[in-house]
Amino acid sequence: MKTGLVLEGGAMRGMYTAGVLDVLLEKGIEFDGIMGVSAGALFGPNFLSKQPGRVIRYNKRFIRDKRYKGWGCLLREGNLFSSGFAYGEVPRRLDVFDDETFKKSGVPFYAVVTGLESGEPEYMEIKSVFDDMDKLRASGSMPFVSRPVEIEGKLYLDGGVADSVPYEAMEKMGYGRLAVILTRDMDYRKKPMPALPIKLCFRSYPRFRDKLLKRHETYNRSVARLRELEERGKVFVIRPSEPIEIGRVESDPEKLQQVYELGLKDGAAAADRLAEFLKG
Repeated sequence: MKTGLVLEGGAMRGMYTAGVLDVLLEKGIEFDGIMGVSAGALFGPNFLSKQPGRVIRYNKRFIRDKRYKGWGCLLREGNLFSSGFAYGEVPRRLDVFDDETFKKSGVPFYAVVTGLESGEPEYMEIKSVFDDMDKLRASGSMPFVSRPVEIEGKLYLDGGVADSVPYEAMEKMGYGRLAVILTRDMDYRKKPMPALPIKLCFRSYPRFRDKLLKRHETYNRSVARLRELEERGKVFVIRPSEPIEIGRVESDPEKLQQVYELGLKDGAAAADRLAEFLKG
């Protein structure tokens, strides 16, 4: 039975995922396939490139750099996180991503994106982080603070709008034994977003608009079903043992470090049980 790993998004809450993944990498825990959403898609490849510590390192280094993130980036190019610096200079030159090791892993990695016209999720395979950077960028392009990313003539935004925790998609791909890393604690329930900005900003894309308006409902249903599967021993879930209180675009390096360390702690507590679960 093929094993799969699903990585929820959550922007800077993804430091939690980075911490958990670094523990799993240290423990030698492997998967037959991985699927990430938004921050999960952006940070997850470092697991396959075998670069522990890289995610927290470069984010702490650049999170206050105006070339990396900020209102200046948003005004200049329409993206809160600079497409040229954050997705280009950093992984290619300033804190180099090991794309060759990623490709040699032989493990399929999928990034979830949401079609702006269709409002539906798509699951795009990342064969090379550098060659497929637009797919990763699309997955992590948050509505309102990102320009849609064009891929093969179609526009895409944040995969979390249509499928925040894509364990069902992985099941359909044939991964029968799944682990899921969430970035929200057990008690979290998503609340509706203010409707007016959504209706104004996405009036030309009614399917995407409607999906965003109902995102809290679909997210809460998805997590509720995931919890049922977890209780029946069908999936293995690692979630924050305490609420993560940072903002989605947190700029305090020490707060990022605290979230990362929570991931290390929870990952260490779960690693042995996860290894047994994956053995079946």
